[in-house]
Amino acid sequence: MSLKPQQYTLIEKQPQIDSFYRENKDINWLCFDTEFVGEKRFYTKVCLIQVATIHGNYLIDPLAVTDLSVFLDMVVDPNILKITHAGDNDYRLLNIDYGIVPKNVFDTQVAAGLVGYRYPVAFRKLVEGELNIRLDKGYAVTDWEMRPFQAKQLRYALNDVIPLAQLKLNLEEKLKERNRLHWARQEFALLEEASFYEKNPHQEALNSNLMRSLNRKERIFLIRLFEWRREMAEKRDHSKEMVLQGKYISHIVRGVTSGRDALKQNRRVPDKINTQYGEIFQDLWLKEPTEEEIALLDLIPREGFETPQEEVIIDMVYLLIKYKCMENEVSPSMVLPRNMLKKLREDPTLINDLNKMPWKREFLGDTIFSWMENLDNLKMEINGGNIELRIDHG
Repeated sequence: MSLKPQQYTLIEKQPQIDSFYRENKDINWLCFDTEFVGEKRFYTKVCLIQVATIHGNYLIDPLAVTDLSVFLDMVVDPNILKITHAGDNDYRLLNIDYGIVPKNVFDTQVAAGLVGYRYPVAFRKLVEGELNIRLDKGYAVTDWEMRPFQAKQLRYALNDVIPLAQLKLNLEEKLKERNRLHWARQEFALLEEASFYEKNPHQEALNSNLMRSLNRKERIFLIRLFEWRREMAEKRDHSKEMVLQGKYISHIVRGVTSGRDALKQNRRVPDKINTQYGEIFQDLWLKEPTEEEIALLDLIPREGFETPQEEVIIDMVYLLIKYKCMENEVSPSMVLPRNMLKKLREDPTLINDLNKMPWKREFLGDTIFSWMENLDNLKMEINGGNIELRIDHG
């Protein structure tokens, strides 16, 4: 069945949001979502905030209402439960724009991943699976910055919050039946930590596949090139791709090593880029490395598997974890992202991140956790029809 049209209040003036706060300041819960525009800009712009409470449905226009303090106060109020779906995206935007960190949250996407749904699960799929309601997809891609709003556009946006309260009840009951509510709460608590929203500005360079194939000087240049691109994008409020498309970066790195003329002759780098930025690239290449840049080199993940046997062992551990997840109706992505074991082998200290979620050790057990803690020393033996994984400390 389809969701019936609901009444709502469109908030476009300051007195209206003040009235919204007076009506809802004593509530125990609210559901909310945001619509935003991020294409072709560095700073993502929040264009609409949808809110549902026990007192009604509200659509807040943050482009018209410039002081959102009363709503932000509700987001950080520990006495009000915030119900979201994939709320990390919404909270990250609010953290960037307003510096706030939410308190007391329940996220239906996280909860769903712990009771048998794939993680991440689309909101429409979850609503259909839990509530037997089909949501309209007509405005899945729309320009939320355009004004005035269309009535159908606003009803579509409202449908992203109206089902949340019932979804929360359904999923919470399933979590309780499986004795997993404390698992979900550990995950929710992450969203309430300021560190969750912190981002290493050099992460793009450090995680680049290109980085692994470069020598020391080329690596430092690549770090500088990504940093320059990011700073230019921020200054212009353009996307990084609008400043310099990623497909040219490897050619620039290879070309700049032989000097400005060689870069000009590289037919894979457009003349326009060379004309605009060639001198800048050369300066980035020639500068002496700083202590900070040298320290960053130590953060680059080491090379992959040394032998095919090591790769097979990593694959075996992941498959055993995935099978355990399937048997227990837990999304494998919630327990361990597919590339996490490889990252653990490259940087064993990442096990500390897993230890921050005690429910994962509770679910996987000490044996599997010890395998993950000792991936470099893990051996596999096949005897007859038996496969054995053991830790070799010798």
